[in-house]
Amino acid sequence: MSDHSNPFHDGEIRAQSQAGVSGVADWAAGFIRPFMPDQHREFFCQLPFLVLAGADETGRHWVTLLDGPDGFITSPDPNSLAMDASLDPHDPLSGTLTNGGNVGLLGIELATRRRNRMNGNLRYDGSILMVDVDQSFGNCPQYIHERKWRRAERTALGKAVHSSALSEAQSALIRGADTMFIGTGQSQRGDHPSNGFDASHRGGEPGFVAVSDAGHLRIPDYAGNNFFNTIGNLLENPRIGLVFVDFGTGGLLHVSGTAQVDWSASESHDPGALRMIDVTIDAVVERPGALSLRWSKDDSDLRQLVVIDKVRESEDITSFHLAPADGAALPAFKAGQHLPVELNIPGQPGRVRRSYSLSGSPDSGTYRLSIKREAKGMASRFMHDVLHEGGRVDARHPSGDFVIPCSNCPLVLVSAGVGLTPMLSMLHDAARSTERPVWYVHGARNGRSHALRAEAARLSKTSPKLKVMTLYTQPDSADILGEHYDARGRVTVRTLLELNAGEGAHYMICGPAAFLADIRSGLEAAGVPESQIHFETFGPTG
Repeated sequence: MSDHSNPFHDGEIRAQSQAGVSGVADWAAGFIRPFMPDQHREFFCQLPFLVLAGADETGRHWVTLLDGPDGFITSPDPNSLAMDASLDPHDPLSGTLTNGGNVGLLGIELATRRRNRMNGNLRYDGSILMVDVDQSFGNCPQYIHERKWRRAERTALGKAVHSSALSEAQSALIRGADTMFIGTGQSQRGDHPSNGFDASHRGGEPGFVAVSDAGHLRIPDYAGNNFFNTIGNLLENPRIGLVFVDFGTGGLLHVSGTAQVDWSASESHDPGALRMIDVTIDAVVERPGALSLRWSKDDSDLRQLVVIDKVRESEDITSFHLAPADGAALPAFKAGQHLPVELNIPGQPGRVRRSYSLSGSPDSGTYRLSIKREAKGMASRFMHDVLHEGGRVDARHPSGDFVIPCSNCPLVLVSAGVGLTPMLSMLHDAARSTERPVWYVHGARNGRSHALRAEAARLSKTSPKLKVMTLYTQPDSADILGEHYDARGRVTVRTLLELNAGEGAHYMICGPAAFLADIRSGLEAAGVPESQIHFETFGPTG
């Protein structure tokens, strides 16, 4: 395939088809860029480490972590990333980071659960390792376990241990892991931008990676962004690299081997898995104390909340109003942020962790989560079907940076489907001020699927500067044009541009990935600066 407008190679397209999500390439170019947006550049440059995926001189695939002092990562321009650091000689990739080589990069911030991926070509500028971008894109925060990092005094490295199979201690580390990083790669004809390596994150409850025996692992594959970068690469090239981090000591356990995809997830040890990746191990490298970083889990902010009200908002969305079980005040949140929750679901080996946008007013004194019931969603089905008034959940402090970016700029809030949840919170926030003009544009199928419609209409009446516009794609007989909705059809870029919000308007967009990609690309084509377009896509919220 030589079509550079399609960001995927043949293996990824086959994987998408096998999973029943064909057509991803029609919209994904709006997410997968041949450069780094400014937000990605800023994110990478404040990280204390990067995840790298590549191959050694024998062709084996490996993944590693490269750490360095504050500011060791810089971005001279949107097309390149620079790292003033080098890999330890015992690192399995140390001998292969050469000019012209390819590498997959993952930037991840465990404390805030943000991550961005990039792949590109290596070159050196003196002693500085440079990566020229081929593809850059973000990922949703699901399955990332929060950890805070600190620096430790670097001491003499422990001796690297090489083997062809796992020891008992190494197997125990993997069985107890809730986080790992995976590297895959392939090369097609020509210079297609998807050529090369990909580094990605995998997370789950401890034990989510099963050790079948000293030479075999089983890794669950959950619902994700439908790009299928990892599995698509494996369909082209079965070589795989893994790394497990000992977060308490800074040790790294590298594994290299080959993999097969079990599409049926037969005999899966994880009921949430849609597929399984079966790994046959060829080589293992254990490097004690490889990093100068240490991580720790912080459960000090974990609180028990009680459901004080449960309200059905539409045919598939229900709101859960939460208050602190201990009666103390809840931490404040910013409109647009999400709430990380932990659920004890019967039959699950550990807590099920999800993040849901807060849909209520930041001034309410309680939290409201408006959750769509997903047919195959473990957490959402539990919330809808089992959790009732008086039930309890554990939650961490609200977090996320999808928040209103300015104090008085014109604001255009845009959503589709359950993407309305952070927008309702922003609408509450905007209603408190008469200084800025605000438009809220929402798309739904019809009134039965349109949650919180009356609440948005009520808020729009609090200020003449706050306007609400609703579009239905399939209105039914109960929906009244001009009263329940304003137009028939989908929310498009033209819909937004015809608002004439002005050159200084900021656009906040939330919805399915295809919707978001189309709107964002269209706004950029119309001349809206990238810095004025802010978005949050649906993650695997089941």
